[in-house]
Amino acid sequence: MFSDLGLSAPILQALRGEGYEKPTPIQAKAIPIVLTGRDLLGIAQTGTGKTAAFALPIIHRLAADRRQPQRKGCRVLVLTPTRELATQIAESFRTYGRHISLSVAIVFGGVGHRPQTQAMARGVDVLVATPGRLLDHIAERNIDLSGTEILVLDEADQMLDLGFLPPIRRIVAKIPMKRQNLFFSATMPPEIGKLADELLRDPAKVAAAPTATTVDSVTQRVIHVETHNKRSLLVELFADPQMSRTLVFTRTKRGADRVARHLELAGIRVAAIHGNKSQPQRERALGEFRAARIRVLVATDIAARGIDIDQVSHVVNFELPDVPESYVHRIGRTARAGAQGIAISLCDAEERGLLRDIERLTRQSIPAEDRRQSAAYQERPAQGERGGRNAHAAARHPADDRQGAARGRQQRSGRGGQRHGEHKGGGAGFRSGSGAGPRSRSGKPARGPGRDIWEHTGT
Repeated sequence: MFSDLGLSAPILQALRGEGYEKPTPIQAKAIPIVLTGRDLLGIAQTGTGKTAAFALPIIHRLAADRRQPQRKGCRVLVLTPTRELATQIAESFRTYGRHISLSVAIVFGGVGHRPQTQAMARGVDVLVATPGRLLDHIAERNIDLSGTEILVLDEADQMLDLGFLPPIRRIVAKIPMKRQNLFFSATMPPEIGKLADELLRDPAKVAAAPTATTVDSVTQRVIHVETHNKRSLLVELFADPQMSRTLVFTRTKRGADRVARHLELAGIRVAAIHGNKSQPQRERALGEFRAARIRVLVATDIAARGIDIDQVSHVVNFELPDVPESYVHRIGRTARAGAQGIAISLCDAEERGLLRDIERLTRQSIPAEDRRQSAAYQERPAQGERGGRNAHAAARHPADDRQGAARGRQQRSGRGGQRHGEHKGGGAGFRSGSGAGPRSRSGKPARGPGRDIWEHTGT
């Protein structure tokens, strides 16, 4: 029970108000350690409750030692890779700290600087930020980290994928050496292990699940299908009313828009979310999905760790991810908080190698069915679409998918180039640096921005 962990009465009151009584394994392990002020290394998949694992003891410590934050400063800094995740973490701090006078600010790209500067003017207890926009504010002297007491680095392995390790090191150099460090990652590739060694001092180590395992309560299956039949098959899948709240993942922003348009023309309520969408558009889409006003949210991997919505019934991998670890994070969007979920992956011939990589990583064989020869799933225009060889529904040329899969094969062989701007975790306006790109967890070139890239949002 949370009442056994030593948390203060106002925090327990907030937890009761949310209906939370029993901590998850990562919470039960981490909260007592964080309360002592010791550094922590947490290995935790998405959906394990790790935000509360660090937010609850941090709120307790701040309440027990009340002091005014310095001007333009923060007592706690939480670094996270995406705007959506930053927003949700900040909301968690506000929810759990509602009975404590706690000030929280968010800094991320895609919105104006001025409101963020004003929010930081008097200092805050907790600042949740994406690396690029935070560096912008530091350069403009809008934020001063010299009084920061606790540093939280969340989703460290995704930070690696997005090329954020150099910016993180620049930020950490601005924080006092005497601080508490809390480091969370779903996996521990060598470069993340090196960063943890740099940041942490004699850390306690906790794990919520073995590295790179998939959630047991997710039923997984693969459907082998020809590339040009994928969208028709996807529409057929939505004839199942059990697919009530579904996330569909694509590799590219353009692909997400095409799939969303095809589903909409088929009469399915849908929205798309990716790095080219403005912050208000993304928030509106998430709000409609959370409120069940739309049935489907089509997303790129920017949303794989940034969406924390209960009762997602299904995850569909319209295209398999180039980085196999992303599969784990994608399907982790369903079966949350003890619920059951279903993950369906559509696999064409070009993606068979990606499927093998996923099965090798997760140490399991995913049940499969073959619909490659089925006439029932031949690509055909959705209702309301015009026919002809240039019609949108017939649409996507197979080369679109072959190019995406080819990029994955090139990257796995070490020859692939980068697709700039696909994973815009911090917002619009990425700049790419020169030189070699970041490395993936397998030591191969990662899909993402270049060597010294972060989300620059000065415009």
